[in-house]
Amino acid sequence: MTTNKKFPWGPAAATGVGSMPGEDAREAARTVAGELDSLLFLPELPARGPGADIVGRTTGLLAELYARLEPSGWRIGDRPGRDTRRSWAWLREDLDAFEEFTQGYQGVVKVSTLGPWSLAAALERRNGEAMLGDQGATRDLADSLAEGLAGHLAEVRRRVPGATVAIQFDEPSLPFVLAGRVRTASGYRTHRAVDRGVVQETLRRLVAVAGEAPTVVHCCAPGVPFGLLRGAGVAAVSCDLGLLTERDDEAVGEAVEGGVALFAGVLPGAGVVPAELSDPAGTVTSVRSLWRRLGLSPGLLSESVVVTPSCGLAGASPAYARAALAQCVRAARSLADNPE
Repeated sequence: MTTNKKFPWGPAAATGVGSMPGEDAREAARTVAGELDSLLFLPELPARGPGADIVGRTTGLLAELYARLEPSGWRIGDRPGRDTRRSWAWLREDLDAFEEFTQGYQGVVKVSTLGPWSLAAALERRNGEAMLGDQGATRDLADSLAEGLAGHLAEVRRRVPGATVAIQFDEPSLPFVLAGRVRTASGYRTHRAVDRGVVQETLRRLVAVAGEAPTVVHCCAPGVPFGLLRGAGVAAVSCDLGLLTERDDEAVGEAVEGGVALFAGVLPGAGVVPAELSDPAGTVTSVRSLWRRLGLSPGLLSESVVVTPSCGLAGASPAYARAALAQCVRAARSLADNPE
């Protein structure tokens, strides 16, 4: 497989965000390996229940920190209990299935965790308030995630030895963390905005832990902080292209020109029948429009853009999930064949 010197997944790449429908790990792995070419992803199956969701999976990766599920959400606990063990079991099942269907694969494999700031917003301290409200606790949480992530990446490399491993941090709450819009447990107040320099430095530490693994940050909310993420050293930013406005153009253009790839979410995660996915070129019309507004070279298009659904596919039917991934592959090829 020919790879881009800049990005290991090469030109005209497509991938998924992370989640897939259903509860069958083997079927999800078979679909991902069968529909995608150069940028596979380790599926998440939140329909299986607590511990298979992105928060539960990420807490299961933490080093020397454990979490349990309370009625209000995931909360720090004293030791690994039933919920932590369930997280570990689901991840082992996913890795076993993925290993089975990636024998001999030599492309890129993307694995996902919740990013440190969205995790701090979602995970509760023992008093029921978010970790985000305690600067020291947030720092310890990021360090624990970094340590656990190093082991996770090593395990994926062991199971798929021919692959280049990329790590995606899901940061849906990042714009709210920066704007001071994450609500406290009571719902009557919000946590103070976190300094952008602190946010950037924490992400930079996680990027450093990833080492040679390219780092992607996925944010499915409006107000993606492209400049901050570029400063943190990420290789790519993944977003719902439909949420970008012309106010984002300058930041997006500077990021791309600065060597950051754009994972462009262009297909809905659900609500469309597979038969409607019949126009690959039309799928990426918004990408070409963005490129023209930014005044970027058409030759950069297939090199710098990876085509994805706009969000995870957990809420879709299995048939639509397969069709959506296949459509992303066809749409990415259309960008390479006709970049203008």
